[in-house]
Amino acid sequence: MIICWMTLAVLCILINKNEHIQPDAKKLLYATYIILAIAAMAEWCGVQLDGRTDMPIWMLKVAKCADYIFTPMAGGALVVQIQLRNHWQKAVVVIILINTIFQLIAVPGGWMLLVDENHHYIHGPMFRFYFLVCFTVYAVIIAQFTLYGMSYRKQNRVSLYTIMAIVMLGIIMQELGDNVRTEYLGMTIGAALLFIHYSEFSQMNVDNYIEEQQRILLTDAMTGAMSRYAYSRDLSSLSEHGSVPDDLLVYSVDVNGLKQINDSLGHKGGDEVIIQAARCIQSVFGDARCYRVGGDEFVVVARGHGEDTAKGLLDKLHAESAKWTGSGGQKLTMAVGYAISGDNKGLNAEGLVRKADLAMYAAKSEYYRKTGNDRRKRDYFAESKGIGSAHN
Repeated sequence: MIICWMTLAVLCILINKNEHIQPDAKKLLYATYIILAIAAMAEWCGVQLDGRTDMPIWMLKVAKCADYIFTPMAGGALVVQIQLRNHWQKAVVVIILINTIFQLIAVPGGWMLLVDENHHYIHGPMFRFYFLVCFTVYAVIIAQFTLYGMSYRKQNRVSLYTIMAIVMLGIIMQELGDNVRTEYLGMTIGAALLFIHYSEFSQMNVDNYIEEQQRILLTDAMTGAMSRYAYSRDLSSLSEHGSVPDDLLVYSVDVNGLKQINDSLGHKGGDEVIIQAARCIQSVFGDARCYRVGGDEFVVVARGHGEDTAKGLLDKLHAESAKWTGSGGQKLTMAVGYAISGDNKGLNAEGLVRKADLAMYAAKSEYYRKTGNDRRKRDYFAESKGIGSAHN
């Protein structure tokens, strides 16, 4: 009993220090442990007072009355602790209230227990009612644990069902054994393991939520490419190291003629082109990191050595994009520039991106000259001549 009480006290301390548990949930846990402690104390007092002729009989009756009231209540507290608000929980609350009223009336009248001249107590004529109450509460415990386990994945139910088995084992050993007092030990261990289970899976849910939010933050919602935030984070990480790997290929990609598509087909048609551009890039570059850094602008960070590899990937990208025709008849063409780390030993990641950007602007300028569209006043081709590799 001392171990039970100390365990319940430690649980209360842990709950008090846990900032992740809501105040209402804390109150529920505190109430559960207090009821368990009172029930254990009542049974202990009943055992100690049994046969003590030097103690008044009314003390034994009070102890046993408290035992008969708080024992089912302790089981009901475990049911409520699971926090499944259903008809089972309501039923066990009603049963406990009925039992409490009945015990307060029955014990003084000798219905539940009788005390002989040697101050030993024996079960009264209506003890079966108490047995039925306890049996019902324990059945509800099994039902609630089973239903609660259904909310977890199969591999996570084992621990929960083991907790239920420990609680029931403690109860059964006491009911079937002679002078075996394991009921509250089982309940206390069950309460402690339930708290661990609750804390563990609450933290797992928090981790899953954080992971999902991180995934949303790092992913561009429209295209499925990596987001601008992911691009900034990764570029900063690469730049912090100063030098970059010798096999780094950086591509700057911009969709051609998007304004004309938006003007003729609306933004839905333009979005369709942007989405397809991301798919083409991801199809060609595979495991490389593809970032959407603007409306129709992408940056790809891939691995490979030399001009032949870089040019080969570029040719594949143009070939892949040329196959596609949109729902409104729109075509997909992209201006692409790239920079090779092996050919630019003095540049960090940001420098490689700038060089790839200038090469892309050169390809963009060439595209507008060929198509007769002079929407961009700045001649990027002249600016970037000789600086990077430009391909339209």
